Amino acid sequence: MRITDLHLRRAAVVAAFTACLGVSAQDSPAAAASAAAATASGKVVVGGVVPDEATRAAILARVRELYGADRVVDQLGVDKLAAPPNWAQHVRSVLDPDLKQVTQGQLRIAGNVVEVSGNVDSEAIRTQLLGQIATQLNNPTYTVRDGLRVGAPSQQLLDSALAQRTIAFEVGNATLTPAGTKVLDDLVPVLHKFSGRRFEIVGHTDDSGSRESNVALSAARAAAVKTYLAAKGIPPADIVTSGAGPDRPLAPNNTADGRARNRRIEFRVLA
Repeated sequence: MRITDLHLRRAAVVAAFTACLGVSAQDSPAAAASAAAATASGKVVVGGVVPDEATRAAILARVRELYGADRVVDQLGVDKLAAPPNWAQHVRSVLDPDLKQVTQGQLRIAGNVVEVSGNVDSEAIRTQLLGQIATQLNNPTYTVRDGLRVGAPSQQLLDSALAQRTIAFEVGNATLTPAGTKVLDDLVPVLHKFSGRRFEIVGHTDDSGSRESNVALSAARAAAVKTYLAAKGIPPADIVTSGAGPDRPLAPNNTADGRARNRRIEFRVLA
């Protein structure tokens, strides 16, 4: 980008990511090459130009919070340029953990234009991410551009192996039932096909009880699945876990069937 009047330049942040989110705002081929090299090595690149030091610090803090300070490469500069009102807050709102579901992609925020591209596992995830970005921005002056592509064979293989099956636990705790371990035993050969790839186990609950206790329970159940799979020979270093509690329901919680659908373990291929 070549603009002689610095005051006419727009604030821009671009997120370039491979298996995980990276953030960079490239205004030149050299910057793009630098970000590509860093994200290829699993780093999270934060670059580009923002209007002030406070904005720079806020964006860096958010990315480090999400992905870990040791993975963040800081290439973010400060210069005289124009930015929409509350631009830093809008950038922070878009930097959401669910962006980890995008691989081989990029998130670009230039002024009030947000563009996300890359690969996602399903049409449902594509729709969810785009809607979530628009909701988080909550500002009609912003434009969200869709460059997402659907299709991930490894994820489809996992989804097929788990189709219509439930990894069950004893009521109210993180102890797998015999039926739950049977599902995992059947899944182990599929996971062995992913040698060298990382995946995430996400626990989910219904909304019965407090959110705090449900988040803790969902995280404990995801960890229990990891422990069981590690004992079956799946490298624990290839598995990350998290607990979403009741925050991502598949169905309304006002029926027994809906609550049962929401109590689940989800597998996501990361890299």
